Amino acid sequence: MTKTALIMVLTGLLSAGAFAGGAPQGSKATAQVVNDKTPQPADQGVLTLDDVVRAALAKNPAVQSAAHTVAAQRAKVPQARALPDPNVGIGWMGNIQPFSVQTGDPSSYRSVSAMQMLPFPGKRNLRGQIASKEADATQWDLEAVRRRVTADVKAAYYDYWYYDKAIRTTQQNRDLLTKLSQIAEARYRVGKGMQADVLRSQVEISMLLQKLTTLEQQRATAQARLNALLARDPEAPLPPAADIPQQTLLNYSLEELYKLARQNDPEYQRMQKMVERNQFAINLAQKDYLPDLSVGYMYEQRPNIPDMHGMTFTVNIPIFYKTKQREEVRQATEEQLSAASARDNRQNELYFDLKQNYLAAKASDNLLKLFSQGVVPQSSLALESSMSAYQVGNVDFLTVIGNFTTVLNYETDYYRELANYQTALARMEAVTGADLTSAQPVSNTNTPQGPEKK
Repeated sequence: MTKTALIMVLTGLLSAGAFAGGAPQGSKATAQVVNDKTPQPADQGVLTLDDVVRAALAKNPAVQSAAHTVAAQRAKVPQARALPDPNVGIGWMGNIQPFSVQTGDPSSYRSVSAMQMLPFPGKRNLRGQIASKEADATQWDLEAVRRRVTADVKAAYYDYWYYDKAIRTTQQNRDLLTKLSQIAEARYRVGKGMQADVLRSQVEISMLLQKLTTLEQQRATAQARLNALLARDPEAPLPPAADIPQQTLLNYSLEELYKLARQNDPEYQRMQKMVERNQFAINLAQKDYLPDLSVGYMYEQRPNIPDMHGMTFTVNIPIFYKTKQREEVRQATEEQLSAASARDNRQNELYFDLKQNYLAAKASDNLLKLFSQGVVPQSSLALESSMSAYQVGNVDFLTVIGNFTTVLNYETDYYRELANYQTALARMEAVTGADLTSAQPVSNTNTPQGPEKK
C-alpha cells in the first residue's frame, strides 16, 4: 500500500460516522507532507554526486599534497642524470700577501684550476632510471589518493542521501502514526476502543521522535564529513542530496574484477614500480665496482718565466669492495626481494578487499530484491488487511500498529541497503579503476512497491 492510499484510508476512518465524537480531520498540508511523491520546489538546489566528486578532487588537500609530491619527484630525474658539479680553484705560491709572487723564484706562481668527475659510463643513466621509477611510483600514489578521496566522497554522499531519506520517511511515519493515534483516541471517546490503544500509539510516536533525533545527529555528522572532504567549514550548509532512484547494475564478474584490480590497483602498481626501481639499483650497485674518472686542468702564471699548463687524470680504486660495493649489492638485492614480496602480499590483500566488497554488494542486492519484491509487498498487504479489519472491529489496535511499523521500517531499511550497495561499488572502483557507480541502472522492479490502491 502506498502512503497516499494509507492517507486515504486514515482520512476515511477519521471522518467515519463512528467517530462523530470530535475526531480531528487530517489537514491538506499534512497529506502533502506524508506523500512520498511530493515534488521538490523547482528552485531548490540539490547536491549531485558528480559535482561533489569534482569539487573534492579540485580542493582536497590530500590530493594537492600528492600532486606536489609527484612534481617534486619528477624534478629529481634530471638531477640524477646530471654530471657532478665541477670544482674550480684559484691559488698562489710566494708571499703571504694574497696573489703575491716572489720575483725570480721559478717555484712561485699564481694558478687557476678546474676538475670534473666523470662517472663510469652507464651510471648516470641508471641513476636517472631509478629516479624515474620513483617518480612513477609517486604518480600511482597520487592516483591512489584521488581514488581514495573519490570513494570516501561517494560513501559520505550515499550516507548523506540515506539520512535525508530516512529523516523524511521517519517524519512521514510520525505524521501517519499521529493519525492512527487520533483514530484510537476517537474510538476510545465513543466507547469502541481502549485507553491502552491510545497510550501505545503515543509510545510509538515518542519512539519515532527518538529515532528522528538520532537520524538528525547522524545526518549532521555525514554533512560534516562531506564538508571535510570538500575542504569546507564543518558547519557550512549543504543542499539536499539528489535522489538515487535505483541501484546501478554490476556488469562484471568477480574474476573480471580481479583482473582489472591487478592491472589498475594504484598500490599494486606503485609496488611494481618499486620492484623495477630496485632492479636498477642492483645494476647500479654492481657498476660501483668500476672506477670513476676525474679530469683536471691547471694554469700557472710565473714571474719572468713562461706560464705553465697542467692536466690531471685520476680514478678511484674500489679496494674496500668487500665492505662497501659487495654490501651495496647485497643491500639492493634484499630491497628488491622485499619490494617483490610486498607486491605479492598486496595482491592477496587486494583480492580479499575486492571479494569483501563484492560479497557486500551482492548481499545488499539480494536484500534489495527481497525488500522490493517480497517483504514490502507482503507486509503492505498485511497492513491493508489489518486496517480494514480494524475498521469493522475484527482486530485490535496493536495488530494495526505492529503491521504499520513493519512496513515503514522496511522502507528505511531499503534505503540503507541501497546506500550500502552503492558504497560497495564505490570501494571496488578504487581498486579496479572501472566506473561502477555510473553503470547501467537496474530495472525499476527493484523499487519497493506495495499493493496498488483499489
